[in-house]
Amino acid sequence: MSKKKQESIVLETPTGSDHVLLHSCCAPCSGEVMERMAEAGIKFTIFFYNPNIHPEKEYLLRKEENIRFAEKLGVDFIDCDYDTKNWFERVKGLEWEPERGERCTVCFDMRFERTALYAHENGFDTITSCLGISRWKNMQQINDCGQRAVARYPGLHYWTFNWRKKGGSARMVEIAKRERFYQQEYCGCVYSLRDTNRWRLQNGRDRIKIGVEYYTAD
Repeated sequence: MSKKKQESIVLETPTGSDHVLLHSCCAPCSGEVMERMAEAGIKFTIFFYNPNIHPEKEYLLRKEENIRFAEKLGVDFIDCDYDTKNWFERVKGLEWEPERGERCTVCFDMRFERTALYAHENGFDTITSCLGISRWKNMQQINDCGQRAVARYPGLHYWTFNWRKKGGSARMVEIAKRERFYQQEYCGCVYSLRDTNRWRLQNGRDRIKIGVEYYTAD
């Protein structure tokens, strides 16, 4: 994306303030969001709460890459609990739901509830997430979950900005390649890993190997 085009993107939070808590799932998805907010002069903090990610090796890889980029930009990083037991309890009975189905709604709800609680307890007036930048995600589903979470706290807002706009999805990949981020090959949970591996085997591809793939510069 050209510098001129980047400058044409105007960011303004729902409240007009610059005190944003950004829920992040991984460095590749959050890289563009982080850079765009930093360039706009918006003060934000990363909130990493993703008990869905499985196995723990994958979780740590994604978290460490996110920390690395946050440190590069000088952004505060909140490392939240890896409470997988609670996550499995929340999605019990939804093990065979498809991607973008009810299990994903429950998963988003759980992550946004914790994000909203932290924001409420620590003086943030706005939360948002990089989850919607991926073309594999349902933007409306994510926004609904975010708005449901903040509704519990008067004065707290969920920023529904479409981070895919103005080439955001393409720039997400550009940044991932430039930074040589770890390249995950499935959404994150054990059921996503299961279903992705089933698809790969049906299409003559090897199972996913955790910790192997990294983005490379063109």
